[in-house]
Amino acid sequence: MKALRLLIFSFLFLVSCGTSKVVHTKNSTQTTKSENIRKLESHFRGSNSKTVNSIIKNSESFLGTPYRFGGNDSSGMDCSGLVCTVFSQNNVKLPRRSEDQGKQGLRVNIEKIKPGDLLFFATSGGSKVSHVGIVYDIGNDGEIKFIHASTSKGVIISSLNEKYWNKAYLYAQSIL
Repeated sequence: MKALRLLIFSFLFLVSCGTSKVVHTKNSTQTTKSENIRKLESHFRGSNSKTVNSIIKNSESFLGTPYRFGGNDSSGMDCSGLVCTVFSQNNVKLPRRSEDQGKQGLRVNIEKIKPGDLLFFATSGGSKVSHVGIVYDIGNDGEIKFIHASTSKGVIISSLNEKYWNKAYLYAQSIL
């Protein structure tokens, strides 16, 4: 019985929030925080701009946080814990599980996403949501970067141009 529980836990851990694959970005240039804030301000001129800026700033504060299944603080977090924590810090209540988060807000066409929107992925194959990230930046070339909690590297910024994430991508939702 204990062996079965260990096997189930191990399986859930591996498919819950990412992969241990090494992925390489096509564009290795890093956007500084102040550059990103300026871009955000140009993307948003409405009432949500302060909230979006705060969400991005709060998510940046967790960069480098190690991955921990079920975690939701700076000692360790998983993908849905990161999203839930950051949005909660900005008075936006979301469900804890990525699959449930994917049912919130409005579906957004990939060409119309903005920083602060959520990207949903099926990292274990199929079409069931198993991973979520927060849109961080949209480059002039259309490259979409997102912050998420990877099982292998913790909270990092990745690109939707990366083959793994592009293949696993399901849809985007706007929460704000």
